[in-house]
Amino acid sequence: MIVWILFLVLIFTFLALDLGVFNKTPHIISTKEASKWTAIWFTLSMLFSGVVYWLYSTDYVLNPDRLKPSVASMKFITGYLIELSLSIDNIFVIALIFASFKIPKKFQHRVLFWGILGAIVFRGLMIYFGVLLIHRFTWTSYVFGAFLLFTAIKMLFTSEDEEEFNPKKSIIYKILGKIIPISTHTDKEHFFIKTEKGNAATPLFVALIIIEVMDVVFAVDSVPAILAITADPFLVFSSNIFAILGLRSLYFFLANMLEKFSHLEYSLIAILSFVGLKMLLHDYIEIPEWASLGFIALSLAVGVIVSLQISKKDEARKHNNKH
Repeated sequence: MIVWILFLVLIFTFLALDLGVFNKTPHIISTKEASKWTAIWFTLSMLFSGVVYWLYSTDYVLNPDRLKPSVASMKFITGYLIELSLSIDNIFVIALIFASFKIPKKFQHRVLFWGILGAIVFRGLMIYFGVLLIHRFTWTSYVFGAFLLFTAIKMLFTSEDEEEFNPKKSIIYKILGKIIPISTHTDKEHFFIKTEKGNAATPLFVALIIIEVMDVVFAVDSVPAILAITADPFLVFSSNIFAILGLRSLYFFLANMLEKFSHLEYSLIAILSFVGLKMLLHDYIEIPEWASLGFIALSLAVGVIVSLQISKKDEARKHNNKH
C-alpha cells in the first residue's frame, strides 16, 4: 500500500504543480510549449519504467503474477503505448467538443485538467473491477478478447461519411440541461455563473462533463486492451495514468494538425486486433513480451509515417490544383 500511496502522492503533486505553478495564469498553449510538455511526459513515463524494474526486483510492490523485473518494465511500456495510441481517437472527440461549445483556447487547459482528475477516478474503478473479473473468472479474458476484435472490425468497416458525433445533440447534453440551466455565455475560466434564475452552467462545465463521459466510453476499449498485456493492478493503473497525464499536452501538440494523422486509425485497428487475438489465444500461443512491445511500437511508427506521407501528397495535390 505504501507504493500505491506514494504513486498517488506523486501524481497529485505533478497535477498541483501543473495548475498552481506552470499554468497558474490561463493562456493559449502554443505547439512549441505543447511539444516540450509532450516530451517531458514521455521521458517521465520511460524513467518510471526504470522505477517499475526496481520495484519488481524488490518486495516493495505486490507481484501476484511473479513477473521478472525486465518483463514488468516491458509490460508497463507496452501498456503505456497502447493507452497513448488509443487516446488519439479521444483527442479528435475533444477537439470536436471544444469547437462545438466555442471554448476559448486559453481556457481549454483548465477543462482538460479537471477532466483528468475525473478520468483518474473512473479509470481506477474500471481497472479495479476489470482485474477482479479476470482473476475471479478466467473466461472473461475471452469476452474481453472478442470485444476488442469486434471493436477493431467495426472501426475497419465504419464509413467516414457516417454522421459525426454532435455534442449538443448528445444524450449527455440533454440530461445535463434537465439538471441545471445551461448558459451560452462564458465568464473567464468559471464553470458556473449567476443569472436571474440562479446558478447556470457555462459552456466550460458542459464541455468538461461531456469529455468526462466520453473518456469513460473510450476506457471501455482501452482498459480491456491493457488487460490483454497484464492483469497486474499496479502496472495497469500506473501505465494508464501516465498516458492520461500526457494526453493534455498531446492534445495541444496535435490540435493544429489533427488532419495530418487521420490515417492513424489503421494503426489502432492493428493494435486492437493484436491484443484481442492475444487474449483469445493466450492458452495456445504465448507471445513474448518483447514481441508485443515491438508490434505495438511498429504499428504506431508505421501509422505516423504513412499518415504524414499521405498528408504531404494531399497538400501537394491541393497546391497543384490551385495553380
